[in-house]
Amino acid sequence: MNQRRPRLKDDAEVAAAQADVPELELVKQAQGGDTVAFDELVSRFRTRVYGMIYNMVHNEQDAWDLAQDSFLKAWKSIARFRGQSSFYTWIYRIVMNVTIDWLRKKQVKGSAAEFDDTIQAKEIDPASRTAPHPGALPHERMQHEEVRARIEAAIAQLSPEHRAVILMKEIDGMQYHEIAESLGCSIGTVMSRLFYARKKLQNLLRDVYENV
Repeated sequence: MNQRRPRLKDDAEVAAAQADVPELELVKQAQGGDTVAFDELVSRFRTRVYGMIYNMVHNEQDAWDLAQDSFLKAWKSIARFRGQSSFYTWIYRIVMNVTIDWLRKKQVKGSAAEFDDTIQAKEIDPASRTAPHPGALPHERMQHEEVRARIEAAIAQLSPEHRAVILMKEIDGMQYHEIAESLGCSIGTVMSRLFYARKKLQNLLRDVYENV
């Protein structure tokens, strides 16, 4: 397989002939070494991937670099994609691994990671948008820039793992099983991390919650 670095093309450059090709067909073509097909896959997902990474690192250049690294890693390992999940879920796992590893190296650490597995899944309502209460986080209802900055700063204090599940659930609207597949952990662990992350944010943003 040609291992050249795939180029993230501008939308105007994406080949029109690839625009209507089904996702799995593009994957098969890319697995055969077709870089144009892979470029089309990148064009379909790059905005969501970049947005998710940016919410994790809060730096445009770092987010762009990490997106590039993630897509390069996906290109190199695309032959291992078996179609057992959606391509987006598969690439999301790569993105999260790349981003979390980068954050660890930057020593962006949260606290009390030991709480990950202390909450029993049966204690959490799977239908709730955030565990264990169905109420939305403040940033879904408040637009004031100062409040948004407070929330972003609070999320930045979470460990990379807790930050990831909060953003994947609250920002990207992913389901528990999708988050579990993307992070390579159990649904129970996802629920536990969501529970702890939300409680941590409530403590950090107590005054914000009280005024919502």
